[in-house]
Amino acid sequence: MTRGTTHVLSLDLGTSSVRARVYDETGEAVEGVEAQTHYEPTEGVLDPERLVEAAGAAVDEVSREFGRPVAARAISSFWHSLLALDANDRPLTPVLTWRDLRSAPQAEALRRRLDGEAVHARTGCYLHPSYWPAKLAWLAEAEPETFASTARFVSFPDYLLLRLAGELRSSLSQASATGLWGREGWDTELLKELGVRPGQLPEVGDGPIGAWFPALGDGACSNVGAGCVSPERAALMIGTSGAFRVIRPDHGSPPRPGLFLYRLDRDLMLEGGALSDGGNLHAWLERTLRLPEVASVAGREPDGHGLTFLPLLGGERSPGWHPEARGAITGLTLETEPLDLLQAALEGVAYRFAEIADLLPDVTEVVATGAALDANPGWGQMLADVLGRPVYRGVAEGSARGAALIALARLGIHVETPLPDEAYHSRSGHQEAYRLARERQRHLYRGVT
Repeated sequence: MTRGTTHVLSLDLGTSSVRARVYDETGEAVEGVEAQTHYEPTEGVLDPERLVEAAGAAVDEVSREFGRPVAARAISSFWHSLLALDANDRPLTPVLTWRDLRSAPQAEALRRRLDGEAVHARTGCYLHPSYWPAKLAWLAEAEPETFASTARFVSFPDYLLLRLAGELRSSLSQASATGLWGREGWDTELLKELGVRPGQLPEVGDGPIGAWFPALGDGACSNVGAGCVSPERAALMIGTSGAFRVIRPDHGSPPRPGLFLYRLDRDLMLEGGALSDGGNLHAWLERTLRLPEVASVAGREPDGHGLTFLPLLGGERSPGWHPEARGAITGLTLETEPLDLLQAALEGVAYRFAEIADLLPDVTEVVATGAALDANPGWGQMLADVLGRPVYRGVAEGSARGAALIALARLGIHVETPLPDEAYHSRSGHQEAYRLARERQRHLYRGVT
């Protein structure tokens, strides 16, 4: 490719919005060329046609604004979605996202029948309602006619690729995060247990279809966009949910207990943990507590409120993977104020990130991304104090940028992403208070799980 003329259109699908931008060969977004649409899932499900319409509109708008051809079109998409299609590739169900927890009983039943640790070792995923095995078992029980008439089970971005490029295919990244993909392909033991035929699952491959590359998982893209591509540098993301992840080479080792292990591609793995409570928790607190527009926790004494907040309102993913777990709070008094509750909740999320970080001891630097971090000044500093590592503030659109950088690399153009200039550094005077508060949260966690 001739330098100076290469551009990539990047489409980023989240569980609450779709956005599109154009990036040049330096990894910079083209100024003034972007489109974004917001939506909200209902009970953890999304309308597939509405998502297709929103994605298509964003692509069309950005293409008109840019006004020139692009070398490639990349997609970053939310992970862990399931969509059933009929023989004509028409949706039979809504998009079941990771936030749909109706399959929690089926996940528990699978854990009783199967060796969960062996499944985790083979697939990198736990038997949890976030993933396909539990959702497929739920669909077979709750909607047997739909299950029986399904021609193909796919992730939503596989279906989107069909609508945008004319061919249905799953990337290795997306397939690896379904909970059904092993080192050699679709897991035959799980397929037999679930009554699913290999022919009902999508073809898997990373090659382009015309100008479109199959969608990659947004977590992997976020790491790349933030420059977190080694085991020593973790990406911490707080969007609707939260995640703490590293990219490492595939050296054949099994996933570590408590962590997921997905693929970026055939050579690189994404290892880490996820929280179901992130920006959604902050939004819930704003609504419930009727907080003022500016409710900052910056400058407050660490753990000065005496509260213990366990942020599991959306159930638990990492590291315990208890979907039935629920949030809890102790230490309330008549003197407790709304800002105390907010601070305790944000600290509580930081403690849950620290539980994941403890399982990734090679991490020395953290790059934090996600719009939710902008919701409250002081959250970034709090994370640095709790994690005991410098926390750098990454670009806001990390997933979209990451998808563009991966597409550029596949076109032969490699872009390095240096650390941001500014970082929050851990303050030693705060660490003892947070250590004691983490112990209280662990005690409360044991009581609810």
